[in-house]
Amino acid sequence: MSAAMPRATATAAAPRDPLLKEITGPTPGQMLRRRIFGHQGFLIGTITLLVLLAIALVAPLIAPHDPYAQDLMSRMERPVFMGGDWDHVLGTDHLGRDYLSRLIYGARVSLLIGGVAALISGLIGTAMGVAAGYFGGRVDMVVTFLINVRLAMPVTLVALAVVAVLGGSLEVVIGVLGLLLWDRFAVVMRASTLQVRGREYVAAARAIGCSTPRILLTEILPNILNALIVVVTLEMAHAILLEAALSFLGLGVQPPTPSWGLMVSEGKNMMLFEPWLVLIPGAVLFVLVLAINLMGDGLRDVTAPENRS
Repeated sequence: MSAAMPRATATAAAPRDPLLKEITGPTPGQMLRRRIFGHQGFLIGTITLLVLLAIALVAPLIAPHDPYAQDLMSRMERPVFMGGDWDHVLGTDHLGRDYLSRLIYGARVSLLIGGVAALISGLIGTAMGVAAGYFGGRVDMVVTFLINVRLAMPVTLVALAVVAVLGGSLEVVIGVLGLLLWDRFAVVMRASTLQVRGREYVAAARAIGCSTPRILLTEILPNILNALIVVVTLEMAHAILLEAALSFLGLGVQPPTPSWGLMVSEGKNMMLFEPWLVLIPGAVLFVLVLAINLMGDGLRDVTAPENRS
């Protein structure tokens, strides 16, 4: 009898483990991993962006040639897939500069401009939008007026005018784009703050005597982070495209600095005869912007409030 009792106890206790597991469910960390690895768009965008970022960081180590070195005897060589040689895998431009090396270094310019411009505009727009949504009243009126003024100014035309006056350079382009792309941050953050400022957890924080900065940093911002992530990715891609457009028009990053928009501009005169001069940098620019948008959409889905429980 004594030998049978432990076996019976174990048999009776066995069904409780699956039931307990079903009641408790997966942990938040497990749910997050499931959402991340189950979202194909997020994985594709993130991996592609990380690869491009790694290429930009180690550009001096992997670039086969000096992107600034000119060799007029080797100008306009075609890529390997069009009959060229392996010394210049993607051919050379009109000055004999290696196209692959300039493409690798151009990733640095695009990612730097997109990231820093999105950071500057994000800080400005988020501060204005959160202040307008939380405080309301005259603060909201002033911020709304500034948003309307900014929306009345075409971004491309204003950027062209400012860069034409100040001169095209990497620093000027970053500053101009950072000071022009904050409006979407302000609009989205204002609307998101209006939605959460009346929630119970904000009222509870006020009731226990939390200061306004603490409420904004610990109660408001974490609950509007999902919308902020989406806007950051959109504006980063927008800044990269605007930089390419300015460089294409000759008012952005100036030669001989490698820039994908500048490479498209330099190859446009030979587009009918050597289309690869335009298609290669255009395709890489498309891949970068697509990767940023896929990652942003994936982050929105992964960090959505309804998926956190």
